[in-house]
Amino acid sequence: MLGQTVLHDFSNMGFLQSRRHFSGFEKNSGVRHHAIASREAIEIEMEAGDLLTIQGVEADVPLEIAAFAPDGIAALGKVNLVATNQLDLSKFDSRALKGWISANGGDVSADISSARYEGQDEDLILKARASVTLWLCRPVEAFSLVSAKGNGTVSVTHKLASFTSSHLPPLLGDTRDEFTVQTGTGIAYEVRKGDYVQIIDVEGQQCSDFMAFCMAGLDRQTEIMIDSTATRTMVGRAYPGPGMLDKFYDQDMRPLLNMVQDTCGRHDAFGLACTARGYEERGFPGHVNCSDNMSYALDPYGIKKRSAWPAINFFWNTWIDHNSNHLMTAESHSRPGDYVVMRAMEDLVCVSTACPDDIDPINGWNPTDVHVRIYRPDTPIRRAVAYREKEDAPMSISQESAFHERLAPLTEHFAPARDLWTPVSFPGTGTLGEYWACRNAVTIQDMSGLRKYDIIGPDAETLLQHALTRNIAKLAVWRGTYTLMCDESGQVIDDGTLFRLGDHLFRWFCGSEESGRTLNALAEEMNLQVRIHEMRNSLPNLAIQGPKSRDLLKKICFFQPTVPNLDHLKWFGVSVARLNDRNGAPFMLSRSGYTGELGYEVFCAKSDAVEVWDAIIEAGEEFGIKPMGSDALEIIRIEAGLAAAAAEFPPGVDAFEAGLGFAVDLKKETFRGKEALERNAKDPRRVLKGLLFDCDDVPTHGSPVYAGERQIGEITSATRSPSLERAIAMARIAVEYAENDKILEVGLLDGRMKRLNATVTDIPFIDPQRKRARA
Repeated sequence: MLGQTVLHDFSNMGFLQSRRHFSGFEKNSGVRHHAIASREAIEIEMEAGDLLTIQGVEADVPLEIAAFAPDGIAALGKVNLVATNQLDLSKFDSRALKGWISANGGDVSADISSARYEGQDEDLILKARASVTLWLCRPVEAFSLVSAKGNGTVSVTHKLASFTSSHLPPLLGDTRDEFTVQTGTGIAYEVRKGDYVQIIDVEGQQCSDFMAFCMAGLDRQTEIMIDSTATRTMVGRAYPGPGMLDKFYDQDMRPLLNMVQDTCGRHDAFGLACTARGYEERGFPGHVNCSDNMSYALDPYGIKKRSAWPAINFFWNTWIDHNSNHLMTAESHSRPGDYVVMRAMEDLVCVSTACPDDIDPINGWNPTDVHVRIYRPDTPIRRAVAYREKEDAPMSISQESAFHERLAPLTEHFAPARDLWTPVSFPGTGTLGEYWACRNAVTIQDMSGLRKYDIIGPDAETLLQHALTRNIAKLAVWRGTYTLMCDESGQVIDDGTLFRLGDHLFRWFCGSEESGRTLNALAEEMNLQVRIHEMRNSLPNLAIQGPKSRDLLKKICFFQPTVPNLDHLKWFGVSVARLNDRNGAPFMLSRSGYTGELGYEVFCAKSDAVEVWDAIIEAGEEFGIKPMGSDALEIIRIEAGLAAAAAEFPPGVDAFEAGLGFAVDLKKETFRGKEALERNAKDPRRVLKGLLFDCDDVPTHGSPVYAGERQIGEITSATRSPSLERAIAMARIAVEYAENDKILEVGLLDGRMKRLNATVTDIPFIDPQRKRARA
């Protein structure tokens, strides 16, 4: 039992009202939101007077709370808790906790006392009496995850007792120096090779000009500094970002800094820092400006003054208008506490400003401070970008997948997939080699970025029947189906695969958190007895795809007689298996995939991820197994005619226009969007068709499709097909031009200067009857 921990004054607490996962600050509120999935542990630093509200804990999966004073001594009493248990580190991902204990001088092998909370009727509210570090842990047996027990997400709201709008984000490690650049000023500072420099937009929507000079060059009285043009040329984009293309270069194309973390993702590397002349010509003589501030700050280093400084303008929102080619600007996308982190590749002299521009939208017409932190080289700051479930949601930092320690030695080419880093390609095989391995043998791919939800309760079927376009009442236990979630106008919100694991238990794999928000809203609106559990990253998964995938899995799968075995799994079947024998690591196995080939997907606990990966790789060696990245998958999914969000079904496109009418059951009595889809099905204006080109030129997404001089459609996805040895595309075109074998043209170079001939055809381009997947 817990001590006296529940406060009954619930006013103005900023509670989460649903089980959606928000991580980070609410703007100008002093509230942080966290979510804890099964087998996860999170650290929360509390100061005296801070309040912590915990929601969503269930009796069958209790929450364990450990507390430590700044000196590392157990301190549950500082939040009015008493020790009732000892943490079982084997039942959750305890690596971060053990690392924290070790870093604070503790004994990792010693027992850790905890207080257990089993989810009473009221939310648990803790108030800190002094500074304390809490670790909130959700121990769960690995098999419970696979069988859907304990997959709910616990929501945590941290309300700071003392908060100002200048509250800074948590430290990332051991700092060597930090300082505030006050509004309308600039500061020069030294950064040593290997140091990390973090530039923080304290209040949000504040531009910060930045420049860095090679210290060795200054010693020779030579100004070697970041060159925006060289940088854009080397990285092939407007500015570098975390990943492979992460470097700022000097004028001789030598790298000076790595971009390690970026939580905003919208900056400017085209314009100058603001200048006195720029203000003078607009009627503001004498206005303070960043170029002069940079010159004053850099003067002690012998750097020659300039009236106009080139700069990297962090958080300044600019873009090139595609029609006029004008450089456009608007209010910044940065939120309070957004930042960039760069790692110095040379000894550098840097300068940062807090832009004083109060006559343009770039600072939201309200210039504020910028904060700079410099971390020592041994600080383990991993590369990351911000992920937000929706535009106004606080950020969470991208994470490495549970399979990362096996993926990292194989490739350095990762890209963010929602909130996880996933491989783009593997240089040892190459994208084309990965493609042919999937077509002829077997591949393994990390697909952990999928969103996953368990829908549980007596009204689960009722909710899903209303929310999804297929007839869920026909779905038997241990069976699945591909289906859609639409809004009232028939537009596709999300697509995914639904599996039935029990009479009142379903698991939904989809593309975005909008599914979870929609299900929660519908359940509340319909007053249904159902729970929607968001699993986040607690169920990492692999796609095992290709004609040899079944042969591989036969070597490692053990099934109890109460569930379907591998021979029983038909297309979209699902089961629960273990590695090798009845005591092996458990995993959920479905016969599904995104390739159009025979294939399966494996879902396991994070703690078993590496063991599962190793077993699959070892069993697959005789079949020529290869890891596959997102580039090869994109080729294969287009050949298979499989739709993708933002391509085949962007906002404004209904299910039939997206080519997904096969997943809509209009014979169902009712579902959301049915009336609109019935109307649109009778009188469609546009349809999704395939285009076969007589060349290898691949048009880009959005390229116009023409019949003569009239645009009658646009490209949604395109690639070069290695199997067909030509370019192919999916396109949404007017029904009047959708007849097979009709010759159309795709316009490049503004749609006029270059035309590609294309022949209309059905999709998929390969294996139209899906015989491979059903084999």
